[in-house]
Amino acid sequence: MTTFLHTADWQIGKLFGQFDADDAAMLADARFAAVERIARLATEHRVDAVLVAGDVFDAQGVADRTLHRLFHALSGYAGPWVMIPGNHDAGLAESVWQRAERLDAIPPHVHVCLEPRPLIVAGLAILPAPLTQRITHADLTEWFAGADTPADLPRIGLAHGSVQGILAEGIDASNPIAAGRAEQARLDYLALGDWHGTRQVDARCWYAGTPETDRFRANDSGQALLVRLDGPGALPAVSPLATGRYRWLADHLALRVPTDLATALAHIDGYGPADVVQLAIAGQTDLAGHRRLADALVRASGKARCLNADLDALRLEPTDADIAALAADGYLGEVIAELGDALHRQPDGPARDALALLAGFLGDERGATR
Repeated sequence: MTTFLHTADWQIGKLFGQFDADDAAMLADARFAAVERIARLATEHRVDAVLVAGDVFDAQGVADRTLHRLFHALSGYAGPWVMIPGNHDAGLAESVWQRAERLDAIPPHVHVCLEPRPLIVAGLAILPAPLTQRITHADLTEWFAGADTPADLPRIGLAHGSVQGILAEGIDASNPIAAGRAEQARLDYLALGDWHGTRQVDARCWYAGTPETDRFRANDSGQALLVRLDGPGALPAVSPLATGRYRWLADHLALRVPTDLATALAHIDGYGPADVVQLAIAGQTDLAGHRRLADALVRASGKARCLNADLDALRLEPTDADIAALAADGYLGEVIAELGDALHRQPDGPARDALALLAGFLGDERGATR
């Protein structure tokens, strides 16, 4: 039996510019940790090789330190690693791969396939389709069918691109791969990269997905694939292995009836250190409910890895009791009364937000004097 790990889309050097600097740094660091977990899994499962189907790096211009750190992360598995360039780290005439070679950063047991020619390693006949530019409209796997390989070795395709016929009609995907390529080229397995979620294309063709989730989409990411082959011609047995640390959650909460607030607060309090959250809250609430939500979000932001909350669709509907509870002397009292009158005249006007700010300000001040 031959066993290997299939992984792809490490995107080492990804910047995560939509987050603040501290969170972005932690998310970038998690990608190195995912590679280290892949190395440990390869050793634990005693695989014959690890195949990386492109986009090892997120960009050509990653720092030299990043190159050294990435290849050091492979040290947990001493067997062969086989890599191809993808669209983010294409094998250009001058690329991140040539720079890694000049820096002597690539260990001897790492095989970087920069040319489309068979590689015999670890009892596998590997047919690589490296991208030599970011975008191509030719199918670089076409040569697989005519490639001669030893009859007693499994034929494994390694490619990065979009299998035709899977995307929605009308989408013109670059870096195309013909549907049915595995069968047409007599492959025992076709290991693909480019899609960031795990997906089976057919019995012999899979996308591994990125090993560390990097977007708010339920696409079954954060995994590597353990592939077992009994020999040439046998159908592969494929098992996903968890590799990711963080859960990316796109949550939507709606406050329609009073009891929804308690449910929303419990949901927010459930976020933990492994969660990267994009939260949208809609509906309506009174001043007291708005304050409780704000407090819960502050608490949760201290527990979750990242928490971005959007309350634009949440209507504030202060009650008369809410406005009375804001009672203050002098000029501030007059402002509160005027805002209350304005709110009755125009419920969706600026008075609503002004009252919410005042409620928070007064609540903080009164809490500080206790």
